[in-house]
Amino acid sequence: MDTLKENRFLKDITNLKKSIKKGNVRLKEKVGRRIGRIMERYPTVAKYYDITLVLDKSQKAVTIKTTKKKTRDDRKILTGCYVIETTHKDMDPEEILKSYTMLTRAEKAFQSLKTDLGIRPVYHQKAERTRGHLFISVLAYHLLNSIEVNLKDKGCTKKWSTIRRQLSTHMRTTVIMIDRKGGIHHIRVSSTPESSHQEIYNLLDIKDPLKRIHLKL
Repeated sequence: MDTLKENRFLKDITNLKKSIKKGNVRLKEKVGRRIGRIMERYPTVAKYYDITLVLDKSQKAVTIKTTKKKTRDDRKILTGCYVIETTHKDMDPEEILKSYTMLTRAEKAFQSLKTDLGIRPVYHQKAERTRGHLFISVLAYHLLNSIEVNLKDKGCTKKWSTIRRQLSTHMRTTVIMIDRKGGIHHIRVSSTPESSHQEIYNLLDIKDPLKRIHLKL
């Protein structure tokens, strides 16, 4: 991504040079504004270049000189790399990385609780209802985490957001019927799972997601 931005930055500078050479734009003020817009468009790259506008005796633009700073080459060495800093000098690199990944998992857990599992907002006004709301949310997270761990143990690295999106198209329907004697029947049936659904069910050892439930009232 960093290289792509740099190539686009240099391409825009080259196009501006061509416009100056053709005489399409030569006024110092106009060229300066166009240079400013290019630098605003690519701020993370432009700061590593010195751009000099060359003028003739009449103070009109002749060309543009771009000089790459030495810090740009130094920056490329670390581009795409992550640096983890810690005060625990007694820890080896593997322990530091493990602790960091545990932190990211904790952050994702709170994110899941706040979004997917609806731990907030809490609309309850009574303490016991609030505790029940929090209990259900935390219980749901344990179930979510168990699903991810079971899938990971079987070589599947899908996250809960992906699983939820894929399974959202597999529907469960309740059919309500009244018999001749006035009895009400509720029959719960599932749609036929697609291959992506069945793959997840197989990994989680869900034997019969199509099982029909018949309730008579």
